[in-house]
Amino acid sequence: MLFFVSLSFAFKGNKVLKGLSYTVLILAAVSLAMYYPQHFKTVGGFKLSALIVPLLQIIMFGMGTELSLKDFANVLRMPKGIIVGIVCHYTIMPLVGFSVSRLFNFPPEIAAGIILVGCCPSGLASNVMCYLAKANLALSVSVTTISTLLAPFLTPLLMRFLGGDLIEINFWAMVWDITKIVILPIVAGLAFHYLVRGKFKWLDKAMPFLSMAGIIFILTIITASGRDSLLKVGGLLIIATFIHNVSGFFLGYWSARLLKFPEGDCRTIALEVGMQNAGLASGLALTMGKMATAGLAPAIFGPMMNITGSFISSWWHNRPPEDSKHITEKLKPELQVVK
Repeated sequence: MLFFVSLSFAFKGNKVLKGLSYTVLILAAVSLAMYYPQHFKTVGGFKLSALIVPLLQIIMFGMGTELSLKDFANVLRMPKGIIVGIVCHYTIMPLVGFSVSRLFNFPPEIAAGIILVGCCPSGLASNVMCYLAKANLALSVSVTTISTLLAPFLTPLLMRFLGGDLIEINFWAMVWDITKIVILPIVAGLAFHYLVRGKFKWLDKAMPFLSMAGIIFILTIITASGRDSLLKVGGLLIIATFIHNVSGFFLGYWSARLLKFPEGDCRTIALEVGMQNAGLASGLALTMGKMATAGLAPAIFGPMMNITGSFISSWWHNRPPEDSKHITEKLKPELQVVK
């Protein structure tokens, strides 16, 4: 753990590797959970897993505070890009997840976790990566927002269709779980944006750090709970997750290229397709009572997508697209919430 923490601080001082600093910090926490899992399961009889859903709600609330009605107006300005981004996201990732789970022949509940990750909406980290990649940030924020708002309907539907034979899926229960974990906190955050934001500057600054700490804590709990299963299938699951993640980048990019999108939009769609809301997948695995099995793939996917996404974004960063006029917005510090 000390090695990873030291590496994280070293990366923070390097312009090229700075984006990986938080991911390495996650690896430090995960390594600690692998060696001392008993400390991250219960404290004085209280199950730490009970904190996962509230922490996810806080993270989603933070996302809501960064939104405004202007973000939704982007749907009218660039409908084609948003529609293609969402369609690619909700077709490529679920189908690739289904194929990978069958290819590796994992136990049913672990295989269901791979599919569950693929059926979730885009992750907030994609917005950061799009900015670094000099892609279309406005399109990225719009696709992330709309895919998240559609999640209560599309995620349970896809999960039931693709993973219903692997794990019991209660459709309406999952609809409600996603609504209370994602939609209600985002709506509350949007209200906060217009009613309170700016009046408590300390809270505005604290939200991103609270979100990042929450993500680390969630992954630590899941790793501790699924340690035994990870030791059995961990290596193969890492390979399967890598294939799932990179396939999303590749197929998303070339789908946009085939539809003759500008280079900046192609990069955006690639990152929006390949980067998932792994935190939501973890929360859903918990509500289904399968955190130690179905929750393993999300726990691996989160750090994995940040590593691969950082490398791809760094590569593109030094090769600006000709349509760089899309980059008109400056990245806010609060966007640096990596999931």
